[in-house]
Amino acid sequence: MFVIMGGTGHVGSATAAELLRRGEAVTIVTRDPDRAAGWRAKGAKLAQADVDDMSSLRAAFQQGRRALLLNPPADTSTDTDVVERRTVANILQALEGSGLEKVVAESTGGAQPGERIGDLNVLWELEEGLRAQSIPSAINRAGYYMSNWDGMLEPVCSTGTLPTTFPADVSIPMVAPDDLGRVAAARLLSPLGDIGVRYVEGPRRYSSEDVAKAFSAALGKPVELSVTPRAQWKEAFLQLGFSDAAADSYARMTAVSLDGGFDLSDDPIRGTTTLKMYVHEQARGRSYEAREWPPVR
Repeated sequence: MFVIMGGTGHVGSATAAELLRRGEAVTIVTRDPDRAAGWRAKGAKLAQADVDDMSSLRAAFQQGRRALLLNPPADTSTDTDVVERRTVANILQALEGSGLEKVVAESTGGAQPGERIGDLNVLWELEEGLRAQSIPSAINRAGYYMSNWDGMLEPVCSTGTLPTTFPADVSIPMVAPDDLGRVAAARLLSPLGDIGVRYVEGPRRYSSEDVAKAFSAALGKPVELSVTPRAQWKEAFLQLGFSDAAADSYARMTAVSLDGGFDLSDDPIRGTTTLKMYVHEQARGRSYEAREWPPVR
């Protein structure tokens, strides 16, 4: 039995779907069983648990032998660093006495020690906590989620402009959630010796200009790129409804990622979904919402 956190999100659902496709038994960890009810029809079981209730999360882990760990993103109207560091600590504590033989954790490229740099230091703490405990741990450092552009679809349709904090000519690692799910499923199924950090990207790296072109091709209309100057990043996040603390963390995370070159790997696991394929598929559905940064989990 494989226990999946985040089964109602992008990567968790893709991982669960791949495992079910392979004929594996899957339990979806969910705070709201009604929201995840569709998984029963697909053959999965549900385990009701809350990441803020460590004992319920441990009980969910005890239902399987391997688990996918995803730290849920905090509401951006809160102090996201404080909330997400607390949930990381709860996940690590819940592993104690869980009986799991292996875990796969979703992390991010650029994970590093620090303060108030969002996912970068939060997921570094998850990685370090996993390295310090006894359960074999495989860590997938993901590129920038292609799904982070989903929320731009409606604004682009209505204005013909794609806003971004990323310079037009800077290529960064991007990856589709379905590819991340396939890699996570493969590492959940792999031998116990398959542990440690692996980087996961799409077929190649893309710039924000490439994203604008992909939107243009999918929508059949010109799309202009609008790059927000660095001095205005925090204000841009505040205008999206972020708390002051969250806006500061996200702006700092963006700066560290750009200045650090996005922590590239010479030997990443590469998915098969191109940016053009991904954006075209989303444009067909036009039913997604996501914020630009950090990666949706």
